[in-house]
Amino acid sequence: MELQTQRLRLIPCTEETVAAAEYEAGPHIKMHLEEMKENPHLKGWGVWYVIDIETDRIIGDIGFKGKPTLEKMVEVGYGILPSAQNRGYATEAVGELIRWAFTSPEVDKVTAECLDDNSPSIKVLEKLKMVPIGKENNMLKWELARQP
Repeated sequence: MELQTQRLRLIPCTEETVAAAEYEAGPHIKMHLEEMKENPHLKGWGVWYVIDIETDRIIGDIGFKGKPTLEKMVEVGYGILPSAQNRGYATEAVGELIRWAFTSPEVDKVTAECLDDNSPSIKVLEKLKMVPIGKENNMLKWELARQP
C-alpha cells in the first residue's frame, strides 16, 4: 500500500517500514505498531511516513487516530520536520490522505484539531477546505465532509 503525489510518497508505518527507516519513531508510532499487533486491519488507519520523492528521505509523518468510527469519522494528524516546513508538504500529504480516506465507504467526515495559535497548521487546514467547528480550551476543532 502506497500513495503518491507529485512530490511525495506516503507509506503506512509497519514493523518493517519502521525498522528500515532513518526516522525517530515517536510514541505515537510505537503505540500504533503495538495496536497493529492486536488488530492488523488498522493498516492505513494509523501513522504513515511522508517521503520526499526527490531525496527519498522521510520528512514527517501523518495519519489517522484509528479506524473510522460508527459515525463514519476519522481524525487526521500530521507533523513535518522543521527542515522541510513551509514548502506545502503538509497540505499535499494530508490532502492525499484525505482523498484516500474518502474512497472508503466507512468515511463520510474527516476531523482535525490544532492549537489556536498554530498559524501554520491553521493555514494547512484552511487550504484543505476544512471548516472550523469549535474550540475546546486552546484547541481548534475542524472537519471536512465527503462531497456528494
